[in-house]
Amino acid sequence: MADKDEPLKEETGKKSGDETTKSAQSPSVEDSTQEQESCSKDKSSEEKPDIATLQAELKTEKDKALRLSAEFENYKKRSSREISDFRKYANESVFKKLLTVVDNLERAIDSGETQNNQASILEGIQLTHKELIKLFEAFNIKAIEALNLPFDPAFHQAVTQQETDEHPDNTVISELQKGYVLHDRLLRPSMVVVSKAVVKQDN
Repeated sequence: MADKDEPLKEETGKKSGDETTKSAQSPSVEDSTQEQESCSKDKSSEEKPDIATLQAELKTEKDKALRLSAEFENYKKRSSREISDFRKYANESVFKKLLTVVDNLERAIDSGETQNNQASILEGIQLTHKELIKLFEAFNIKAIEALNLPFDPAFHQAVTQQETDEHPDNTVISELQKGYVLHDRLLRPSMVVVSKAVVKQDN
């Protein structure tokens, strides 16, 4: 009987030893959970950006916002300037057409003064002319000064030159048609005759 029991004990001992070996070799559930938590923490720490990176990104976004703000301010100023110019010069084409009316009235006045006829008509034309000039002044349209002044190509257009000793060279000695400006913009130049020094011929 004793001999039969010994192999059973031996086999039981082997099984127990094998189970102990397997238990020692395979990780426990608790160890596995701890390893997973450790890996998760490592990944979380790797994915989380550092403060320096966040500050750099914040600075970049601030710079973008400042540039956009500056561009918007420039746009507002440019738009305001364009609107101001539009309001200032919006009636330019209208006044250009009215200049012809003024020209005709001035010619009629000159004719009436030289021929001394129909004084009442002349007076009416003169009054009309004055009203038109007042209208021009209300809209900052002014006649260009030209007569007896040095020729200025920015405001005068020379039709011809005339030799004379009575005026300095390159002086406006006659105005054939008045020029006008709207604010600081030229509507049309004055049509003028410009003096030219007399060329002395040697005998």
